[in-house]
Amino acid sequence: MHIVIMGCGRVGAALSRTLENQGHTVAIIDRDPTAFRRLGSGFGGRRVTGVGFDQDTLRDAGIEDAGAFAAVSSGDNSNIIAARVAREMFGVQNVAARIYDPRRAEVYQRLGIPTVATVRWTADQMLRRLLPAGAEPLWLDPTGGVQLAEVHVSPEWFGHAAARLEAEAGVRIAFITRLGEAILPDPQAVLQEGDLVHVMMRSRQVGEVEAVFDRGPDEAGEHQR
Repeated sequence: MHIVIMGCGRVGAALSRTLENQGHTVAIIDRDPTAFRRLGSGFGGRRVTGVGFDQDTLRDAGIEDAGAFAAVSSGDNSNIIAARVAREMFGVQNVAARIYDPRRAEVYQRLGIPTVATVRWTADQMLRRLLPAGAEPLWLDPTGGVQLAEVHVSPEWFGHAAARLEAEAGVRIAFITRLGEAILPDPQAVLQEGDLVHVMMRSRQVGEVEAVFDRGPDEAGEHQR
């Protein structure tokens, strides 16, 4: 996968190196060309000098072929503008923006842009937003037989009852993170765009659960029939 990152500070440089080490191609954008020194001589990706929400700059970084985009510059406004341009103008599916003011998280989430607030930020969280495939255990019981994990949900499930997703996948949704807040779903809860779904399941179920979550509800229902 090709991934474009805006902002070559400590966070952007670390993400770039990690993603490249995982086998992805990476382009990183920064308006200050001296910032690329943080990448080190071993970085083989593309370095693009410019403003990260400028469409020509994004094209130079290969945004038209990108499967993910991360905005991790030092400015909240720049990050959210760049993330919206990547999503709305270029159709990048996996987009994430880092913010410094967590009070803005709700506004950004309503725009359909997953955000990671600086106070809660970890590299693992941002990587899960960019590369959602694959459930990463957040908790394992001592035997390793049961785990709590965040599982990527296909947009086809948005607007459908969380209870239906539970029934189709045969799991329990432990909680949903929505607009930066954790909520316990009741029987009437409906999945919304931007929801992060945390599932309690048996470890041997992971592949089956991911498959159901990745399919839309109609397809999942047909699969079961």
